[in-house]
Amino acid sequence: MSTSRDLIGIYLRGLAMGAADAVPGVSGGTIALITGIYERLISALTAIEPRRVRDVLAGVRPEGRPAALGALRAMDIGFLLALGAGILTAVITVLRLISTLLATNPVETYGFFFGLIGASAAVLFTEVSLATRRRQAVAVAGVVLAFVASGFGATTLGSSFPLIFVAGAVAISAMVLPGVSGSLLLLMLGQYDSMATALRRFTDGVGSLLAGNGSDELVAAAPPVVVFLAGAVVGLFSVAHAVRWALARYREATLVFLVSLIVGALRAPVAQAELALVERGATWSVETTGLFGLAAVGGAVAVLIVDRLAGGIETTRSTS
Repeated sequence: MSTSRDLIGIYLRGLAMGAADAVPGVSGGTIALITGIYERLISALTAIEPRRVRDVLAGVRPEGRPAALGALRAMDIGFLLALGAGILTAVITVLRLISTLLATNPVETYGFFFGLIGASAAVLFTEVSLATRRRQAVAVAGVVLAFVASGFGATTLGSSFPLIFVAGAVAISAMVLPGVSGSLLLLMLGQYDSMATALRRFTDGVGSLLAGNGSDELVAAAPPVVVFLAGAVVGLFSVAHAVRWALARYREATLVFLVSLIVGALRAPVAQAELALVERGATWSVETTGLFGLAAVGGAVAVLIVDRLAGGIETTRSTS
Protein backbone atom coordinates (compact mmCIF):
# COMPACT_ATOMS: atom_id res chain seq x y z
CA MET A 1 0.00 0.00 0.00
CA SER A 2 1.52 3.31 -1.06
CA THR A 3 1.82 6.04 1.59
CA SER A 4 1.05 9.71 0.94
CA ARG A 5 4.78 10.35 0.67
CA ASP A 6 5.13 7.55 -1.90
CA LEU A 7 2.27 8.96 -3.96
CA ILE A 8 3.80 12.45 -3.93
CA GLY A 9 7.06 10.95 -5.19
CA ILE A 10 5.19 9.09 -7.94
CA TYR A 11 3.34 12.29 -8.88
CA LEU A 12 6.65 14.14 -9.21
CA ARG A 13 7.99 11.34 -11.43
CA GLY A 14 4.83 11.72 -13.50
CA LEU A 15 5.55 15.44 -13.85
CA ALA A 16 9.00 14.60 -15.20
CA MET A 17 7.58 11.99 -17.59
CA GLY A 18 4.86 14.34 -18.84
CA ALA A 19 7.31 17.17 -19.45
CA ALA A 20 9.56 14.77 -21.36
CA ASP A 21 6.69 13.36 -23.44
CA ALA A 22 5.61 16.86 -24.44
CA VAL A 23 8.98 17.65 -26.04
CA PRO A 24 10.00 15.86 -29.27
CA GLY A 25 13.20 13.88 -28.83
CA VAL A 26 12.80 13.27 -25.10
CA SER A 27 11.11 10.10 -23.89
CA GLY A 28 8.81 9.71 -20.91
CA GLY A 29 9.61 6.00 -20.95
CA THR A 30 13.29 6.84 -20.53
CA ILE A 31 12.45 9.02 -17.51
CA ALA A 32 10.47 6.10 -16.04
CA LEU A 33 13.47 3.83 -16.55
CA ILE A 34 15.90 6.34 -15.02
CA THR A 35 13.71 7.06 -11.99
CA GLY A 36 13.21 3.38 -11.20
CA ILE A 37 9.48 2.94 -11.95
CA TYR A 38 9.64 1.44 -15.45
CA GLU A 39 9.05 -2.21 -14.49
CA ARG A 40 6.26 -1.17 -12.10
CA LEU A 41 4.64 0.85 -14.88
CA ILE A 42 4.72 -2.07 -17.34
CA SER A 43 3.37 -4.45 -14.69
CA ALA A 44 0.54 -2.09 -13.77
CA LEU A 45 -0.47 -1.46 -17.38
CA THR A 46 -0.42 -5.13 -18.35
CA ALA A 47 -2.41 -5.99 -15.20
CA ILE A 48 -5.41 -4.09 -16.59
CA GLU A 49 -7.45 -6.98 -17.94
CA PRO A 50 -11.16 -7.32 -18.81
CA ARG A 51 -11.73 -9.67 -15.86
CA ARG A 52 -10.35 -7.17 -13.37
CA VAL A 53 -12.25 -4.29 -14.95
CA ARG A 54 -15.47 -6.33 -14.56
CA ASP A 55 -14.61 -6.95 -10.91
CA VAL A 56 -14.12 -3.22 -10.35
CA LEU A 57 -17.45 -2.37 -12.01
CA ALA A 58 -19.18 -5.06 -9.94
CA GLY A 59 -17.93 -3.26 -6.82
CA VAL A 60 -20.99 -1.00 -6.88
CA ARG A 61 -22.76 -3.88 -5.13
CA PRO A 62 -21.72 -4.58 -1.53
CA GLU A 63 -21.05 -8.26 -2.21
CA GLY A 64 -18.70 -7.35 -5.04
CA ARG A 65 -16.51 -4.91 -3.12
CA PRO A 66 -13.88 -7.38 -1.84
CA ALA A 67 -13.18 -8.57 -5.40
CA ALA A 68 -13.17 -4.97 -6.64
CA LEU A 69 -10.60 -3.94 -4.03
CA GLY A 70 -8.47 -6.93 -4.93
CA ALA A 71 -8.61 -6.01 -8.62
CA LEU A 72 -7.67 -2.40 -7.88
CA ARG A 73 -4.67 -3.54 -5.84
CA ALA A 74 -3.60 -5.93 -8.61
CA MET A 75 -3.73 -3.06 -11.13
CA ASP A 76 -1.72 -0.84 -8.73
CA ILE A 77 -4.39 1.81 -9.19
CA GLY A 78 -2.94 4.27 -6.68
CA PHE A 79 0.36 4.27 -8.55
CA LEU A 80 -1.34 4.72 -11.94
CA LEU A 81 -3.58 7.56 -10.74
CA ALA A 82 -0.73 9.48 -9.08
CA LEU A 83 1.54 8.97 -12.08
CA GLY A 84 -1.22 9.87 -14.54
CA ALA A 85 -2.05 13.06 -12.63
CA GLY A 86 1.57 14.14 -12.80
CA ILE A 87 1.84 13.34 -16.51
CA LEU A 88 -1.39 15.19 -17.33
CA THR A 89 -0.35 18.27 -15.34
CA ALA A 90 2.98 18.51 -17.14
CA VAL A 91 1.65 17.77 -20.62
CA ILE A 92 -1.00 20.50 -20.38
CA THR A 93 1.38 23.18 -19.11
CA VAL A 94 4.35 22.33 -21.37
CA LEU A 95 2.25 21.89 -24.51
CA ARG A 96 0.58 25.26 -23.98
CA LEU A 97 4.01 26.89 -23.89
CA ILE A 98 5.24 24.99 -26.96
CA SER A 99 2.04 25.78 -28.88
CA THR A 100 2.73 29.47 -28.31
CA LEU A 101 6.36 29.13 -29.38
CA LEU A 102 5.39 27.28 -32.55
CA ALA A 103 3.06 30.13 -33.45
CA THR A 104 5.59 32.88 -32.75
CA ASN A 105 9.02 31.31 -33.41
CA PRO A 106 8.55 28.10 -35.42
CA VAL A 107 12.05 27.92 -36.95
CA GLU A 108 13.83 28.29 -33.61
CA THR A 109 11.42 25.88 -31.90
CA TYR A 110 11.82 23.17 -34.53
CA GLY A 111 15.58 23.80 -34.49
CA PHE A 112 15.59 23.12 -30.75
CA PHE A 113 13.62 19.92 -31.40
CA PHE A 114 16.20 18.91 -34.04
CA GLY A 115 18.98 19.26 -31.48
CA LEU A 116 17.03 17.29 -28.89
CA ILE A 117 16.36 14.47 -31.35
CA GLY A 118 19.89 14.33 -32.77
CA ALA A 119 21.59 14.34 -29.38
CA SER A 120 19.13 11.76 -28.03
CA ALA A 121 19.96 9.46 -30.94
CA ALA A 122 23.71 9.94 -30.42
CA VAL A 123 23.44 9.19 -26.71
CA LEU A 124 21.17 6.19 -27.14
CA PHE A 125 23.32 4.62 -29.86
CA THR A 126 26.12 4.36 -27.30
CA GLU A 127 23.79 2.15 -25.25
CA VAL A 128 23.01 -0.44 -27.94
CA SER A 129 25.04 -2.88 -29.98
CA LEU A 130 25.15 -3.33 -33.77
CA ALA A 131 27.38 -6.37 -33.49
CA THR A 132 25.20 -8.70 -35.59
CA ARG A 133 23.95 -8.45 -39.17
CA ARG A 134 20.39 -8.79 -37.95
CA ARG A 135 20.73 -5.71 -35.78
CA GLN A 136 22.40 -3.81 -38.60
CA ALA A 137 19.51 -4.70 -40.92
CA VAL A 138 17.04 -3.67 -38.22
CA ALA A 139 18.86 -0.33 -37.83
CA VAL A 140 18.70 0.40 -41.56
CA ALA A 141 15.01 -0.51 -41.65
CA GLY A 142 14.27 1.80 -38.72
CA VAL A 143 16.11 4.77 -40.24
CA VAL A 144 14.47 4.36 -43.66
CA LEU A 145 10.99 3.86 -42.19
CA ALA A 146 11.21 6.95 -39.98
CA PHE A 147 12.80 9.09 -42.70
CA VAL A 148 10.03 8.29 -45.17
CA ALA A 149 7.26 8.65 -42.57
CA SER A 150 8.64 11.98 -41.35
CA GLY A 151 8.53 13.68 -44.72
CA PHE A 152 5.22 12.12 -45.72
CA GLY A 153 3.44 12.95 -42.47
CA ALA A 154 4.74 16.50 -42.35
CA THR A 155 3.20 17.56 -45.61
CA THR A 156 0.30 15.43 -46.84
CA LEU A 157 -1.56 13.49 -44.18
CA GLY A 158 -3.77 16.25 -42.79
CA SER A 159 -5.60 15.90 -39.46
CA SER A 160 -8.54 13.58 -40.05
CA PHE A 161 -10.13 11.80 -37.08
CA PRO A 162 -8.84 8.33 -38.14
CA LEU A 163 -5.29 9.70 -38.31
CA ILE A 164 -5.70 11.44 -34.94
CA PHE A 165 -6.89 8.11 -33.48
CA VAL A 166 -3.82 6.33 -34.88
CA ALA A 167 -1.59 9.16 -33.66
CA GLY A 168 -2.96 8.74 -30.12
CA ALA A 169 -2.34 4.99 -30.17
CA VAL A 170 1.20 5.45 -31.51
CA ALA A 171 2.17 8.39 -29.30
CA ILE A 172 1.16 6.63 -26.08
CA SER A 173 3.84 4.03 -26.82
CA ALA A 174 6.40 6.55 -25.54
CA MET A 175 5.25 5.70 -22.03
CA VAL A 176 6.39 2.10 -22.48
CA LEU A 177 9.26 2.47 -24.96
CA PRO A 178 12.49 3.78 -23.42
CA GLY A 179 14.23 6.07 -25.90
CA VAL A 180 11.15 6.84 -28.02
CA SER A 181 9.42 10.21 -27.74
CA GLY A 182 5.65 10.34 -28.13
CA SER A 183 5.87 13.93 -29.30
CA LEU A 184 8.51 12.91 -31.83
CA LEU A 185 6.12 10.29 -33.21
CA LEU A 186 3.43 12.98 -33.47
CA LEU A 187 5.92 15.19 -35.27
CA MET A 188 6.69 12.36 -37.73
CA LEU A 189 2.96 11.99 -38.42
CA GLY A 190 2.55 15.75 -38.88
CA GLN A 191 0.18 15.97 -35.89
CA TYR A 192 2.29 17.67 -33.21
CA ASP A 193 1.37 21.30 -33.90
CA SER A 194 -2.32 20.59 -34.48
CA MET A 195 -2.68 18.47 -31.31
CA ALA A 196 -0.82 21.04 -29.20
CA THR A 197 -3.25 23.67 -30.46
CA ALA A 198 -6.25 21.37 -29.91
CA LEU A 199 -5.22 20.68 -26.32
CA ARG A 200 -4.71 24.40 -25.65
CA ARG A 201 -8.21 25.14 -27.02
CA PHE A 202 -9.64 22.28 -24.94
CA THR A 203 -8.12 23.54 -21.67
CA ASP A 204 -9.27 27.06 -22.52
CA GLY A 205 -12.77 25.62 -22.99
CA VAL A 206 -12.61 23.90 -19.60
CA GLY A 207 -11.55 27.19 -18.02
CA SER A 208 -14.39 29.00 -19.76
CA LEU A 209 -16.90 26.43 -18.48
CA LEU A 210 -15.62 26.68 -14.90
CA ALA A 211 -15.81 30.46 -15.14
CA GLY A 212 -19.51 30.20 -15.99
CA ASN A 213 -19.17 31.29 -19.61
CA GLY A 214 -20.95 28.30 -21.08
CA SER A 215 -19.79 25.09 -22.73
CA ASP A 216 -19.78 26.13 -26.41
CA GLU A 217 -16.00 26.61 -26.53
CA LEU A 218 -15.39 23.27 -24.80
CA VAL A 219 -17.81 21.37 -27.08
CA ALA A 220 -16.15 22.82 -30.18
CA ALA A 221 -12.64 21.92 -28.99
CA ALA A 222 -13.43 18.46 -27.60
CA PRO A 223 -13.72 16.15 -30.67
CA PRO A 224 -10.02 15.88 -31.67
CA VAL A 225 -8.94 15.54 -28.03
CA VAL A 226 -11.52 12.81 -27.33
CA VAL A 227 -10.52 10.89 -30.48
CA PHE A 228 -6.83 11.19 -29.57
CA LEU A 229 -7.48 9.92 -26.03
CA ALA A 230 -9.52 7.01 -27.39
CA GLY A 231 -6.58 6.04 -29.58
CA ALA A 232 -4.27 6.36 -26.57
CA VAL A 233 -6.42 3.96 -24.53
CA VAL A 234 -6.33 1.40 -27.33
CA GLY A 235 -2.57 1.90 -27.63
CA LEU A 236 -2.05 1.29 -23.94
CA PHE A 237 -3.86 -2.04 -24.04
CA SER A 238 -2.00 -3.23 -27.15
CA VAL A 239 1.42 -1.58 -27.27
CA ALA A 240 2.26 -2.29 -23.62
CA HIS A 241 1.78 -6.03 -24.13
CA ALA A 242 3.65 -6.00 -27.45
CA VAL A 243 6.56 -4.11 -25.94
CA ARG A 244 6.72 -6.42 -22.95
CA TRP A 245 6.90 -9.38 -25.32
CA ALA A 246 9.50 -7.81 -27.63
CA LEU A 247 11.77 -6.57 -24.86
CA ALA A 248 11.59 -9.92 -23.09
CA ARG A 249 12.62 -11.90 -26.19
CA TYR A 250 14.54 -9.52 -28.46
CA ARG A 251 15.55 -6.67 -26.18
CA GLU A 252 18.69 -5.55 -27.99
CA ALA A 253 17.24 -5.75 -31.50
CA THR A 254 14.12 -3.93 -30.31
CA LEU A 255 16.19 -1.12 -28.78
CA VAL A 256 18.29 -0.84 -31.96
CA PHE A 257 15.12 -0.44 -34.02
CA LEU A 258 13.72 2.19 -31.66
CA VAL A 259 16.90 4.24 -31.66
CA SER A 260 17.10 3.98 -35.45
CA LEU A 261 13.60 5.42 -35.69
CA ILE A 262 14.91 8.47 -33.84
CA VAL A 263 17.77 8.90 -36.34
CA GLY A 264 15.42 8.74 -39.32
CA ALA A 265 13.03 11.14 -37.64
CA LEU A 266 15.61 13.94 -37.80
CA ARG A 267 13.88 14.81 -41.07
CA ALA A 268 10.67 15.73 -39.22
CA PRO A 269 11.64 19.04 -37.56
CA VAL A 270 13.40 20.21 -40.75
CA ALA A 271 10.29 19.44 -42.83
CA GLN A 272 8.03 21.14 -40.29
CA ALA A 273 10.25 24.24 -40.14
CA GLU A 274 10.25 24.44 -43.93
CA LEU A 275 6.47 24.12 -43.97
CA ALA A 276 6.19 26.95 -41.43
CA LEU A 277 8.43 29.14 -43.60
CA VAL A 278 6.32 28.45 -46.69
CA GLU A 279 3.16 29.37 -44.81
CA ARG A 280 4.79 32.71 -43.98
CA GLY A 281 5.90 33.27 -47.56
CA ALA A 282 9.56 32.80 -46.68
CA THR A 283 12.35 30.34 -47.53
CA TRP A 284 15.56 29.11 -45.99
CA SER A 285 18.12 31.92 -45.78
CA VAL A 286 21.38 32.53 -43.97
CA GLU A 287 19.43 34.07 -41.11
CA THR A 288 16.80 31.35 -40.74
CA THR A 289 19.38 28.58 -41.13
CA GLY A 290 21.54 30.23 -38.47
CA LEU A 291 18.61 30.52 -36.06
CA PHE A 292 17.68 26.89 -36.68
CA GLY A 293 21.29 25.76 -36.12
CA LEU A 294 21.77 27.84 -32.96
CA ALA A 295 18.56 26.50 -31.46
CA ALA A 296 19.65 22.96 -32.40
CA VAL A 297 22.86 23.40 -30.46
CA GLY A 298 20.81 24.50 -27.45
CA GLY A 299 18.64 21.40 -27.71
CA ALA A 300 21.64 19.11 -28.01
CA VAL A 301 23.30 20.67 -24.97
CA ALA A 302 20.10 20.20 -22.96
CA VAL A 303 20.00 16.47 -23.78
CA LEU A 304 23.68 15.99 -22.94
CA ILE A 305 23.20 17.69 -19.57
CA VAL A 306 20.20 15.50 -18.77
CA ASP A 307 22.13 12.38 -19.83
CA ARG A 308 25.09 13.36 -17.65
CA LEU A 309 22.83 13.86 -14.64
CA ALA A 310 20.84 10.69 -15.30
CA GLY A 311 23.80 8.42 -15.92
CA GLY A 312 22.53 6.90 -19.18
CA ILE A 313 20.13 4.08 -19.88
CA GLU A 314 20.71 0.52 -18.85
CA THR A 315 20.31 -2.15 -21.48
CA THR A 316 20.60 -5.88 -21.21
CA ARG A 317 22.86 -7.38 -23.85
CA SER A 318 21.42 -10.32 -25.74
CA THR A 319 22.15 -12.32 -28.85
CA SER A 320 19.07 -11.13 -30.72
